[in-house]
Amino acid sequence: MDLFSYQAEKNQEKMAPLAVRMRPGTLEEFVGQEHIIGENKLLSRLIRADQLQSLLFFGPPGTGKTSLAKLIANHTKAEFIQINATTAGKKDMEEAVSRAKENLGGYGRKTILFVDEIHRFNKAQQDYLLPYVEDGTVILIGATTENPYFEVNSALLSRSRLFELKPLSKEALSRLTDEALSDKKRGLGSFRTSLSEEGKEFLLENASGDARVLLNTLELAVLSTNPDSDGVIRLGKENIGECMQKKILRYDDSSEHYDTISAFIKSMRGSDPDATVYYLAKMLESGEDIRFIARRIMICASEDVGNADPQALILAVNASLAVERVGMPEAQIILTQAACYIATAKKSNAAVKAIFAASDVVRKKGNLEIPSYLRDAHYSGHEQLGRGVGYKYPHDYLGHFVEQQYLPDEIKDYRFYEED
Repeated sequence: MDLFSYQAEKNQEKMAPLAVRMRPGTLEEFVGQEHIIGENKLLSRLIRADQLQSLLFFGPPGTGKTSLAKLIANHTKAEFIQINATTAGKKDMEEAVSRAKENLGGYGRKTILFVDEIHRFNKAQQDYLLPYVEDGTVILIGATTENPYFEVNSALLSRSRLFELKPLSKEALSRLTDEALSDKKRGLGSFRTSLSEEGKEFLLENASGDARVLLNTLELAVLSTNPDSDGVIRLGKENIGECMQKKILRYDDSSEHYDTISAFIKSMRGSDPDATVYYLAKMLESGEDIRFIARRIMICASEDVGNADPQALILAVNASLAVERVGMPEAQIILTQAACYIATAKKSNAAVKAIFAASDVVRKKGNLEIPSYLRDAHYSGHEQLGRGVGYKYPHDYLGHFVEQQYLPDEIKDYRFYEED
């Protein structure tokens, strides 16, 4: 590295956002994620012993995935190579693998390849890395905000240990806030700042477990607020609110999408209208297709309410038609009415149990013979084959009912539909 490159790197470090400057350099400085990085936890033991295997870090933005990778880089004797899947191509991977082979063959040194946003790699790109992960040429560390079971090849996933990072707790965010305001070298400690309790509570609440959002907001608030006559930058709820971006809901095309609709359906099934409305609002605020939501409500009306309240399906179907004709924003009212009706209706899954049980018998027993008197008799000569002969027409009997065997002989005593 020449003098100008060195100075440019140093200047970049000084001018980096607070969220970058506050990244931990040691395990002790790492805030949150005690379930995976706490004392005597597997990941912390692997890092301290420098005995890493291929890893996948999965979690929402701002929870420490990249910080963990950087921390590993500080602790390992292996060469650490970082690429970002949003900009890297096959050439970048080939260069990394070539360097790893050189390290291993020439110096007996391991190579850690950190791929940020690994879900951005397509199947072919992930497959390229597989043999080198498998034979130990590289130790892969992948970071993703997407559910790896949806976005990472199963072969690569099976060869990596998965660690899920959670949104940071308010306690962890509070500690990070205090450190950022007091740290004179990396943080904002050189400013005389006073953050009110109300302002801090607002900051912690609206950061939604995202350390990057918290630190970016805090930095902008400090830098954009004039000190008072005593030279103190006083921050309250109003200052923080002005600098806090509108919450961007995490709602991608895979994990969050499926998790939210799953919670919505289970809340309706569990007869909780409050949770039902919450998850409905989350989907609507995130731009979910109202037709998709309406379809799920119709399914739930039949699967979980069924004949305990047949009106539920009628309402759900009409709601589906109505939202297509009306559109947003009024469609949210129609969806809410239908979802709340499903949530508060009596429940029965007799219909779904019946079809599953019958399907299981069909698969296991194959094409059982239909009783001849139930077979089609709408053609000349059916009597010669015995088709329809002996059939008892229910409407010819008192109460429009007559005892008659309808199931095939082999399963004539089976019961599939049982009323609750």
